[in-house]
Amino acid sequence: MSETIQDIVYALHCAQTMCFAARASGLYRSTDGGRSWQSAYASLSLTQPLPTTSVVLSPDFAADRTVFAGVPGGVLYSLDGGETWRTVELGSPPPVVSTLALSPDFRRDGVLLAGTMEDGVFRSGNRGTHWAAWNFGLLDLAIFTLAISPNFAADEMLFAGVESGIFRSTNGGRAWREVTLPIGYEPVLSLALSPAYAQDGTLFAGTESQGVWRSADRGQTWTQATATDGAVNGLLLAPDFPATPRVLALLDHTLLLSRDAGQTWRDHPTGLADMTTVHAPAGLTPGASLLVGTSHGEVGSLVLPTDF
Repeated sequence: MSETIQDIVYALHCAQTMCFAARASGLYRSTDGGRSWQSAYASLSLTQPLPTTSVVLSPDFAADRTVFAGVPGGVLYSLDGGETWRTVELGSPPPVVSTLALSPDFRRDGVLLAGTMEDGVFRSGNRGTHWAAWNFGLLDLAIFTLAISPNFAADEMLFAGVESGIFRSTNGGRAWREVTLPIGYEPVLSLALSPAYAQDGTLFAGTESQGVWRSADRGQTWTQATATDGAVNGLLLAPDFPATPRVLALLDHTLLLSRDAGQTWRDHPTGLADMTTVHAPAGLTPGASLLVGTSHGEVGSLVLPTDF
């Protein structure tokens, strides 16, 4: 899947062999783990491309087949694995949806959040059918990324990476407070919370120009995990982190890999340029395959080194 024109891959998400790629030219679906792709919007009979900037699947996708896609002005959702779609507008003027995040307890609470580029965070508590802006205390409305606590059902905690840094909510996105970073105001492009966040309070933040930062106390204090010479476009942790302390950071030209929870790193060249997003369908197991999107509309498959 490649283009000669600029066709950014904004997000990738898979459930088993079903994968989705959100691109500037629309949403694409693969039923074979990313080897081949087709438009997921065929049922909409579009006359022009519908830029899609984010995509997420329900944690219970195998059972409910629910997919959400962020588009200019609203959110599309499908209840049949992307065969047909319904549209919900977020308001006027139409906000530009930049990222989507679902509650880990989505089956029970139906909570979904949408970050936008100029209008802050919108929240739905009924599986995406109705939305409201929740920006009390959110002083920066340019949202690049959202990360929800794995223990959201109990702690209602989530983080927003914004143009000036990070904001945290402890009540499910209804109100926000700024998180102080040692580097001052800096765009935070990616966030990753430990799967054991309830116990270890660990989160990682990838910045535009100041590398990767780590907090072990829920964002109260921070240390630099690694400096980089480029934007950190994606962060992934092993599914059983910190028992398996692997961390991956995506730069536009390389992968940074850590086997010790971000204490030390190694560079892993990929042969791809202008990488924008990464997804690990099989986790960060050595030898496992990754899907990586680029700013040219390509979705490539990479293999993690066997000694990772």
